[in-house]
Amino acid sequence: MNIQKILAIAVFWVISFSSIAQNQQEIQQVVEQAYREFKGIQEGKNADYIKELAKVDSSIFGIVMVDTDGNIYSAGDHFSQVSIQSVSKAFVLSLVLNQSGPAVIKENVGANATGFPFNSIIAMEINRESGINSMVNAGAIATTSLVNGETANDKWEAIVSKLSEFAGRTLEVDEPVYISEAGDNQRNVAQAHLLKAYNKIYFDADQSVDIYTRQCALSVHARDLATMAATLASGGINPITNKRVVSAEAVSYTLPVMATAGLYENSGKWLYQTGLPGKSGVGGALIAVVPGKFGIAVVSPPLDEAGNSVKGQLAINYIVEKLKLNPYLVASNP
Repeated sequence: MNIQKILAIAVFWVISFSSIAQNQQEIQQVVEQAYREFKGIQEGKNADYIKELAKVDSSIFGIVMVDTDGNIYSAGDHFSQVSIQSVSKAFVLSLVLNQSGPAVIKENVGANATGFPFNSIIAMEINRESGINSMVNAGAIATTSLVNGETANDKWEAIVSKLSEFAGRTLEVDEPVYISEAGDNQRNVAQAHLLKAYNKIYFDADQSVDIYTRQCALSVHARDLATMAATLASGGINPITNKRVVSAEAVSYTLPVMATAGLYENSGKWLYQTGLPGKSGVGGALIAVVPGKFGIAVVSPPLDEAGNSVKGQLAINYIVEKLKLNPYLVASNP
């Protein structure tokens, strides 16, 4: 190889690395801009039907993006922990899909958008024949009951192990949140027994609710959540640990279900604005997945009336717009 070719290759790589560095700098700047833009927002309030959630510091606000190469972009309180709550539903769904395949969910739970609040019993009545959805409580309890394991402990260990793999660190239960939630989950218990009446739950009803309640009480921060979302974006490979967590097929069925009901009755509005599969939790967490590119997470406890983080929605919408991450946005050549 002559000197001219060597120089040409060197110039190519210098330009390439410079472009990558510029792009990473732009992403970090947008994350910081989103934090500054929405830090002062006072709208929404903490969930209070679970007493411990009402006590969480409502000023917590952290934004993290993780790309599929494992680069991390963050601003604000990205290590302040909250309970994962309903965000866990997406990852338990992927676990069941990974263990048993898509037919199990299609036949035993369903994937229809309910159009109702996350804890709606009316939705169960209306959809009793056509199925429900793993992103709302009734469907999530049914999905949890499908996790492989002979005993409740077997199922729980499978869940906490897999969600820890998604996060890239060992997750632990926030015991005060679990105790508080277990003391006020009569509606979930009622839904589980209604599922039993419909032959739509696949393990002991009360134990399934308890496992589900415990999974919702896992403690996470924005960096955990962004890593978990980025693992979905990477087709099931954690971009920080480089470990395959679930199959690409499991992810391909998880993301559409998130898109249908990840933000409950506001899921259509969310998809219209961002084009991204998302999942919220009443602890204040909100994630979005940009397939093949990024996982985005925001933690901010004040919620809107549908139970979705107010700042989370604003920040992710801002980031998606500024970085043009909506997958339906196809730029044409001039």
